Amino acid sequence: MPFFVLIAAVLTIALDQFTKHIVVTTFAPGESRIFIPHFIYWTYVQNHAGAFGLFGTQPWLLVIMALIVLVLFWVGFRDAAAHSRTISIAFGAIAGGAIGNVIDRFHYGYVVDFIDFRWWPVFNAADSCITLGVFALIVTTFLRDRAARAVA
Repeated sequence: MPFFVLIAAVLTIALDQFTKHIVVTTFAPGESRIFIPHFIYWTYVQNHAGAFGLFGTQPWLLVIMALIVLVLFWVGFRDAAAHSRTISIAFGAIAGGAIGNVIDRFHYGYVVDFIDFRWWPVFNAADSCITLGVFALIVTTFLRDRAARAVA
């Protein structure tokens, strides 16, 4: 299943970097525009900190932390990914999202965020893919464990 990990990661990185490129080239920092009226805005935020403003503003520390988390996820889920397309795609989305944000830290010195619900911190496509990937891993693992207990 490494093929599905790779495809999901590449597609996630492409989507993330493409959407960020649009924002960086057409918005001024802090500028906000309506994307879907009364629901979603695109607001260009330069995020120098980690997720939800946590973990300080040290780019190298944030990059190292992202790489450590990726390695831990891979160690924890590589066997399951070898037998599950869903887990492979979920891990690819997580890896692609983390890599997309690491690319920003190297390229800009911060992460480009732009998806704004006005009631949640502004985030980006990479963050969405990481969140959806983690959710898919949790749900898939829960369902597999439940099915295994039912058989036993």
